Amino acid sequence: MGEITVHALRDVNLDLQQGEMTVLLGASGSGKSTLLNIIGGLDVASSGEVNYMGRNLSEFTERQLTDYRRFHVGFVFQFYNLISSLTARENVALVTELASDPMQPEEALAMVGLSDRVNHFPSQLSGGEQQRVAIARAIAKRPNILLCDEPTGALDAETGKLVLKVLDRVNTETRTTTAIITHNAAIGAMGDTVVRMSSGSIAEHHRNASRADVDSIEW
Repeated sequence: MGEITVHALRDVNLDLQQGEMTVLLGASGSGKSTLLNIIGGLDVASSGEVNYMGRNLSEFTERQLTDYRRFHVGFVFQFYNLISSLTARENVALVTELASDPMQPEEALAMVGLSDRVNHFPSQLSGGEQQRVAIARAIAKRPNILLCDEPTGALDAETGKLVLKVLDRVNTETRTTTAIITHNAAIGAMGDTVVRMSSGSIAEHHRNASRADVDSIEW
């Protein structure tokens, strides 16, 4: 911006291992959302490489990035982004109609524990239920990568744990490579690996000896 150069990320070197869960920690402005957006093909890095299945996303055309997001990546955000005039099933069906080998909407909703809410509208659901619909929508297309940006940020601790249990179950049962962004350090215990970011760089990167049960996590 003018004479001021701001590096959102610098010297970031990171591997997401197939089937594992990575938790990215950091304060606001640490670069974690920018990193997730680049991994997900929402943003393009100004330098460096982002490799997925042997291909460099930095060289993709807009059409190729669209196909990458459409067929390979699922997104879950802090705010649920559900369409208020559609039921839970219809919100999930929007994604399944675009995917090549999707789950049935009812199957995805069952996986997140909402079989009895398929015909409810967002206004008839609690915040935690709406977030679980958003997760069902993300996983219904059977993505290879699931990217979650502060999925519990708008929820109280008890409801947040319910959402984390769903993400843990999805990762365990579907072996979807999962990355969760959070400012809540306690959540790092549930991941296979933990990445702590600061000022656009990776300050710490370690593997947990084992993944903690969500019920044991307190914040």
